[in-house]
Amino acid sequence: MLSAVFKRIPVATQKGFHWTLCPQRWTSVLRGASSGSASSSSSDRDFKPPCLTGSFQRAQAHNACLLVRNQHFHSSAVRLKKRVKPEPPPKELDLVRYDMKHLWEGPKPALCLGFAGLIPFVSPTLLMAVMEIYSPQLAYAQVAYGAAIVSFLGGARWGFALPESSPAKPDWLNLANSVVPPLLACSAMLMGNIVSAGTMVIMGLGISLHYDQSLLPTYPSWFKALRTVLSVVAFFSLLGTLAINSCYPEKNLF
Repeated sequence: MLSAVFKRIPVATQKGFHWTLCPQRWTSVLRGASSGSASSSSSDRDFKPPCLTGSFQRAQAHNACLLVRNQHFHSSAVRLKKRVKPEPPPKELDLVRYDMKHLWEGPKPALCLGFAGLIPFVSPTLLMAVMEIYSPQLAYAQVAYGAAIVSFLGGARWGFALPESSPAKPDWLNLANSVVPPLLACSAMLMGNIVSAGTMVIMGLGISLHYDQSLLPTYPSWFKALRTVLSVVAFFSLLGTLAINSCYPEKNLF
């Protein structure tokens, strides 16, 4: 029974809307009322359109409730897709893969003097290794030369920061770091033990190379490559002298 009633209600509402929205029917009703006899009953005069009756309003409200009940709401949680961030490209070593290519682009005097400066580093170590002895005189000369080179590298940084057109500014960072290598070289020369002095010179070479390659404004590309090659050769030469000191017997050559 209830289903039959609910089915009839939408039909009645559709007829009511069609009646109210059709102006021709209202005009025909009004014309018939005006041309009719004077003996029309009071019920015809009290005629009201269907949209104003109480039954129509109740049917319309009930129909709206049914429409709301029959609607289905989607309440499932929205699943947001996480965007995968692209991985950054691997960082390449600027020194090894780029600056080494520009090594031979430097001025020939700088290249010749730079590689010739390795002779005082390499020759004492090779001579003691061939003779299978440890010479304190050769070791001291090598360490003293290394201390002089460390001081020279600090002075080069100071001079590089002074010109106005230089990328390095004469500020506290550049000038203060330029003083560190000479202080390390002076400390190495004041040490009486050759092992401590050689270790201090090795530290000075490493710190100077670190300053020039990463912390401070860079030198020209060819000079960075040259500095790396010279520092690595000097480092292993001094390390070889320290190893010979502990392996071979001591002997004075002079």
